[in-house]
Amino acid sequence: MTAQQLVLSLVLAVMVFTVALDLRVQDFKLVAHMPRAVVGGLVPQFVLLPVGTWLATLALDLPANTEAAMILVACCPGGSLSNFMTHYGRGNTALSVSISAVAALLALVVTPFNFTWMVASNPATSAWLRKLDIDASAIWWSLLALLAVPMALGLFASRRWPAVTSKLRRPLGRFSLFALFAFIALGLVRERQLLNVQLLPQLGLVVAHNAAGLALGWLAATAFRLAERDRRAVTIEGGMQNSGLALGIIAVQFNADLGMVIVASLWGIWHIVSGLTLATLWRRADARHGHRA
Repeated sequence: MTAQQLVLSLVLAVMVFTVALDLRVQDFKLVAHMPRAVVGGLVPQFVLLPVGTWLATLALDLPANTEAAMILVACCPGGSLSNFMTHYGRGNTALSVSISAVAALLALVVTPFNFTWMVASNPATSAWLRKLDIDASAIWWSLLALLAVPMALGLFASRRWPAVTSKLRRPLGRFSLFALFAFIALGLVRERQLLNVQLLPQLGLVVAHNAAGLALGWLAATAFRLAERDRRAVTIEGGMQNSGLALGIIAVQFNADLGMVIVASLWGIWHIVSGLTLATLWRRADARHGHRA
């Protein structure tokens, strides 16, 4: 492992550690009161969107690194930003927090598992990995270490020293995000001559991919016969993937491959736009019907 990859691994570990500091025992207790709704929110994140993305990459003739990035983003769990979007859109925020908490733990195993078998079973991405001399099984173990260890440490620290971790949460979160995006920005600057050619087609791809995630979230919520506020939470969870985690993995495992970085970065920007737009439309619909927050 190079010095750059070591630093990026530490940054990613800090990101996961910071996410764990936000999790509380109460978040998981809520699951017992709404198990059907929580399962309905997990299905699009870990089954529908990843499998749908994998099938799309088999059908489409895209660059291998673009297909790998699409699969990786689809395999990542939703981030804490989905909780804010759900609250703003007057959805069930408690349900959103519960889904995020359970998804963060499931991602320790499910994210590397899904990503590994999907890239290995896609002829284009598997050949690309061989060209890079990357073993898919090694990715599974390395991602497990990068996710599981800092997550366990964060949960332990949050429970053991709540006063200390409450003070560390915000500065650690800001530091990890700043450091990660600084590495990504430097990589983009180095390859800036390629951005004009690739940006617009990849943006269209990301918009369609994100729309599929939101639609699958809504379909899952409808299939589980959830109430309106619960349906809004599940829809947002289905379309807001943790692109920051994906960027960290790309930086560490794939040496900040430009094609992968572009897809994950565009996801990080666009899902905020789509989430805010959807939440605003819900608020306006509530206003027309005389509903209050």
